[in-house]
Amino acid sequence: MKTKFLDWYLKIAVGSALVGGSMELFMIKTGFYDKVTVLESEKRAWESSSEAQVIREALNPWRNHDAEARKDS
Repeated sequence: MKTKFLDWYLKIAVGSALVGGSMELFMIKTGFYDKVTVLESEKRAWESSSEAQVIREALNPWRNHDAEARKDS
């Protein structure tokens, strides 16, 4: 009974490997990884800027409120 389904699982594994490999090849050929690397570095640079810090504080003014209350008591 186990060998009855073994060929089915092998077909699924081979098909999945082919689909995954073709997706990776497509991403490499189109320069996807280069674009993502540039976008991630720009995002990290912006998040570490003072402008981003000001925006984060403006959007969530209560973020450090509990920590300051504990220091005072």
